[in-house]
Amino acid sequence: MKRQHSVPFGLVSSLLQAPRARQVDIAQVCDEAGLPDWLAVLESNDPSLRLPLDELGQFLITLWRHMGDEAGGFLSNPMKLGTFSMMCHALISAGNLRRGLLRSARYISLMTDDLEIKLEESGDEARVVFNCRNHLETDEVFFITSMFIIWIRLSCWMIDQPILLDRVQFTFDQPSYSEEFKLMFPCRHDFSQTRNVFAFNKRMLSIPIKQDGSSLVTFLNHAPQSLLTQFRDDDSVTAQIKRLLLQRNGLHSELAPLSFDEVAEELASTTHTLRRRLKEEGHSYQEIKDSMRRDQALELLESSDISIQELSERLGFSEAAAFNRAFKKWTGLSPSSFRERLV
Repeated sequence: MKRQHSVPFGLVSSLLQAPRARQVDIAQVCDEAGLPDWLAVLESNDPSLRLPLDELGQFLITLWRHMGDEAGGFLSNPMKLGTFSMMCHALISAGNLRRGLLRSARYISLMTDDLEIKLEESGDEARVVFNCRNHLETDEVFFITSMFIIWIRLSCWMIDQPILLDRVQFTFDQPSYSEEFKLMFPCRHDFSQTRNVFAFNKRMLSIPIKQDGSSLVTFLNHAPQSLLTQFRDDDSVTAQIKRLLLQRNGLHSELAPLSFDEVAEELASTTHTLRRRLKEEGHSYQEIKDSMRRDQALELLESSDISIQELSERLGFSEAAAFNRAFKKWTGLSPSSFRERLV
């Protein structure tokens, strides 16, 4: 089964832990969803199995209806059916992405004390932070990952363009199927962290919301389960290019990215077409390279004793002072101040 049309068994197993802890009859849910064969698969505990995305969508919406809970039992109290829909109605008139994200955080705070969403801004970086109370102490990979996917995909839909992610951080340990995260989130990944965060350039926060009441009706006919079933590749041109550069260069190698001509050739495109499609998505090749440069700087400052001078040279800066200026613009801190905060 093709990876982009399916999800790993471990992710579905994570989804089921909270309903099972609440004594939900999974067999009945499978029958109600018209997926009688799922029960045997779920009981097999075979980590090599994959389940089709479209069937996951059927199962999810049936589970939520069965439980009367769009959080699938993960929170201490049910997230009543219709919560997501009403939140979207509150966001559509927010004006821009910043106000939309702030409204979503406020809305969720009115619905539950178990999930807190915050928008932080520092330097050039915007961070969406998720704090969750896991009262059942169950596997939280599915819940947190699904929250990331919902808020990222919802944000992209609101501004009608993909978001170039700089990094994602998760509180849970690295799962055995972590390769899936490279496809869903083409950026740097950190597991076993103190917070759940996805970060991107804060210029995107000022982009106007381009949807209206009419497009919202169409969107809600398929949401939120349509968003959750996108546990697959981010297929935007921006994401394809960043994945290619990460694959070729990674975050630990010398920063010598492919030329734009080479990228176009790798993606079986002309430079003219690739540049046009990037522009339509609101990004540029230079921005993608700068994002990787920033990722590498953060990674090396956190994980090595490399000197600031050596790091600036490795990243291609003409002098350490230029790197210091760029880093402070990225994060709001100097490289030395950033490193001191890690101690």
